[in-house]
Amino acid sequence: MSGFKKFLMQGNVIDLAVAVVIGAAFGAIVTSFVADLLTPLISAFGGLPDFSSLTLTVGQAQFKYGNFINALLSFLLIALVVYFLIVRPYTRYKERAAGRQETTHRECPECLSDIPKAAARCAHCCAEVTPV
Repeated sequence: MSGFKKFLMQGNVIDLAVAVVIGAAFGAIVTSFVADLLTPLISAFGGLPDFSSLTLTVGQAQFKYGNFINALLSFLLIALVVYFLIVRPYTRYKERAAGRQETTHRECPECLSDIPKAAARCAHCCAEVTPV
């Protein structure tokens, strides 16, 4: 039982639990944003906010393709919101942060190992290099 307790108290398990809870809450926010704001906005221009009534009858079978269209549009809108509100800003932030990091090492032209910028000689192959 102590091994199970140790497993539960590890940092990565707790971090994962917090991420799941935050993800569920964020999912509710994005779903509400799509259902309550974007879908009515689309229906204002398109005219039909809910496609669930669309069906196709072939013989005795009835295909409710409107539900599929609703699910597909909901997925696309949620993906669009997540991309533009999370992925794109985070990618830009990471690019800026990577650009601000000052490089302290460079590559030796002889052996291609990493050496400090101010080095006059490579510590790996002893080749003379010009300091930067």
